This record gives sequence, structure tokens and C-alpha cells, in this order.
Amino acid sequence: MAFVLPRISDLSETQYRLFLFVQAAVLQHAASAVPALLDSDVAEATATVAATLETARSGIIYEHQAHSIPAQRLADVVGKAVMDIARRAGADASRVERDAAVALRRIERLAREAAGESADADRPDASWLALADRMMGPPGAADAAEKTPSRDEPRIIIP
Repeated sequence: MAFVLPRISDLSETQYRLFLFVQAAVLQHAASAVPALLDSDVAEATATVAATLETARSGIIYEHQAHSIPAQRLADVVGKAVMDIARRAGADASRVERDAAVALRRIERLAREAAGESADADRPDASWLALADRMMGPPGAADAAEKTPSRDEPRIIIP
């Protein structure tokens, strides 16, 4: 959290909610992505969608493309998710798109900087994904993990 909080502390509530929404979409896609996603794919995909939103805001309709296939697949998923929220926002769609671009740029930055800050020994090229997965685990997962005995611990209670 010491890595993430200073980098997202200036987000508005809407931007923070979009940050969490997009990160959840990234993690959901990453769970079944083949080949496995890397932090660089996350950074490239979020930058691609953010660039598309920023270009549209200037009045030009152009869909930016990621360079790698895994990043483009993720960009498609993230782009569809953001556009779905914007459509549901109705009259506030342009504000949602603007805030989504900010949230996407923040995820891009975190994905690029994570390897240097919190390298995961198992997968140093997926440090951000591992950190985000730990942060966004199911509610109460950390508490349940503490209460659940590991397979090595005995399960017999001796009075």
C-alpha cells in the first residue's frame, strides 16, 4: 500500500472508483489470459485506451492500437468496459470518459513503476499484477487466510 497510496491520493472519488473498476477488469482478464499478462501489457493496454479517450475528447475519432497482441486483447476488454459505463452515464458520458482517462493513466504509471519498487521474486515482470491481485482480493480474504489452517498444520483440536 505504501507504493500505491501516494500515487493515487490525488484522484477524485469518481476517478478512484473508475481506477478500481478498470483494475478489476484487468485482473479478471488476466486470470484467463493466454499467454499470461505482464505488467508491460497492462501499461500498454491502459495507455492505449487512455489515448483513444483523450483523442476523442479533442474531437477526433481514432482508436489507438497496442503493439503486442496480449496488450491489444486487454485494451479491447478495458475499452468496452469503460464505454459501457460511459453509455450508462448518459449526459455525463464525457465527464466519465475524462475521469476514466485519468484513472487509466494512473494504472499505466503503476504498472510501469511496480517492477522497480516491489519486485515479485516469482514473476518480476508481473509485480503490479501480483500486488493488485493482493489488494483487490475478495473482502475478508486476508482475515479468512489467517483463520484457515494451512495444510501443514494439524486440524485436530486437543483440549
